[in-house]
Amino acid sequence: MIRNATPADAPAIAAIYNDAVRNTTAIWNEIEIDAANRVEWMQARQAAGLPVLVLEEAGETVGYASYGPFRAFDGYRGTVEHSVYIRSDLRGSGRGRALMEALIAHARAAGYHVMVGAIEAGNAGSIALHGKLGFVHVGTMPQVGQKFGRWLDLALLQLVLDSRAQP
Repeated sequence: MIRNATPADAPAIAAIYNDAVRNTTAIWNEIEIDAANRVEWMQARQAAGLPVLVLEEAGETVGYASYGPFRAFDGYRGTVEHSVYIRSDLRGSGRGRALMEALIAHARAAGYHVMVGAIEAGNAGSIALHGKLGFVHVGTMPQVGQKFGRWLDLALLQLVLDSRAQP
């Protein structure tokens, strides 16, 4: 079941986030957070009209997704950047796709024009998933990040959400 997140989901969201911090290059942060941090993040997103969705299975939160502003300038107001994370033991099982589809539907209903994915260029699974959902690779920024003692390249993918010729 995909639904809007509540504060009760914060411990599971924090655990999924922290696992990605410790073990992957999906998140380019190195500091772990706690449930209170995720409650504040969730409340700020929701107060701004932005979604925080969770995937619940058998009463457990096993994944989450959200989007927010791509950049903080007025001209980008029709563009959002998204994030999707699945519990480590369930990655590659189609759950990320389900959350992505729900997030894309939400962004379309909210009237956004473009959704951006900024993905570590070596994350072939995520890049392939995005391609299956219609995202197009629009560029790679070499060595703009670092983690685990190495430089990271950032692949930029985008999905045009509607066919408007003008804003």
